[in-house]
Amino acid sequence: MNTRRDAAVDSFDSFRQFIGLERDVLVLSVAMFAFSLSFQMTGRYVPEYLRVLGAGATVVGLYGSVGNLIGALYPYPGGALSDRLGSRLSLTLFGTLSSAGFLFWFVAPQVPEVTLAGVSLEPWLWIFVGLFLTQAWKSFGLGATFAIVKQSVPPERLAMGFASTEIFRRVGFLLGPLIAASLLAATATFVEGFRYVLIVAAAFGIVATVAQHLLYDAGEDSLGRSFEGLAQLRDDLRSLPETLRPLLVADTLIRFANGMVYVFFVIVVTEFLEVGFTGFGVSLRPDAFFGVLLGVEMVVALLTKLPVSKLAERTGLKPVVALGFSVYAMFPVLLIFAPADQWVVVALFAFSGLRFAGLPAHKALIVGPAERNAGGRVTGAYYLVRNTIVIPSAALGGWLYARDPTLAFSVASLVGAVGVVYFALRGKEFAAYAGGA
Repeated sequence: MNTRRDAAVDSFDSFRQFIGLERDVLVLSVAMFAFSLSFQMTGRYVPEYLRVLGAGATVVGLYGSVGNLIGALYPYPGGALSDRLGSRLSLTLFGTLSSAGFLFWFVAPQVPEVTLAGVSLEPWLWIFVGLFLTQAWKSFGLGATFAIVKQSVPPERLAMGFASTEIFRRVGFLLGPLIAASLLAATATFVEGFRYVLIVAAAFGIVATVAQHLLYDAGEDSLGRSFEGLAQLRDDLRSLPETLRPLLVADTLIRFANGMVYVFFVIVVTEFLEVGFTGFGVSLRPDAFFGVLLGVEMVVALLTKLPVSKLAERTGLKPVVALGFSVYAMFPVLLIFAPADQWVVVALFAFSGLRFAGLPAHKALIVGPAERNAGGRVTGAYYLVRNTIVIPSAALGGWLYARDPTLAFSVASLVGAVGVVYFALRGKEFAAYAGGA
């Protein structure tokens, strides 16, 4: 027996599993990078886009709730479609719709004003219409992306498999805001700069859709049964693995809290704190500085994601998920009471980056207990419940923010804290991670 050769093979296998880059996961990761670049260049700035186009805090909050509605409605049919048709065709369709959505946002302010039943429709209304398109890859394709990782990575390595896709995704989240900040800094006004950002985002989406369609190996797709209507949905909800139920309750509370204030992060920086950046020979407006802050957040996320996911193999998934939940809960109240000091705000967004460290473990805890051919539907059903309950969070946050921004952010942190405590007391571990390595 050649122990040296066996050791070499084992070492290589461990390294390959560590990074989780099976072929299909790699293709998915590259697509995630491009679309994440596009989403992060645009999505985090849309509330500011709305504000500059004349929308108030209540409308911005309503925009967030419409986004939550889409997030609730899209994943389940998207997951069922991916289980039935395969991930390749599904993601190609979703990518095409998202790319078209970025272009719609570009032209939306130039759509002629329409008067309907004596009511004048403002330009910002069309931003809502574009939202239904841009979210297609991200929300419709959620089940497909989970299913690809599940069928490509062993159960005990799911967190690492998700970490590999998350790293590509977060690199996009890092570079996207920095590209946006550069374009905004190089233009005279926010709207002019943001329209350039939208063109670049659409280009990345188109390239990602084509590459994903050509490179993904559809021969590995495992197809489930066809969608059987609401009866199947009820069955899928009833059959959610026991491990998911306390996670779902806690996750819903955390996401409701985050949803109350998430769309206002950019407005807090640009209007409430009105803090820009001066140093190292550059001077940035608050809107451009916000892009840099998102970049700082993603640097921390990237530096911590793999080590924390590897740690989950020793400690279990639950402590890592709890860490991410805790950061989600604390960040709103820390931000709203922060002084208008550029370095304090930089430190806070660096702290916020730690919330992403728990996402691979969180995803593994969701999809891990699912049956092989039901990963898309389980994921879709989970997100359907969570996102449906979270729908009104942004509207509630907008209503509170219009009255008192500090109240809105404080209530959000309080709701998040309840979710953290519940998960600490009731959360369950996934069997493949129980007992650590």
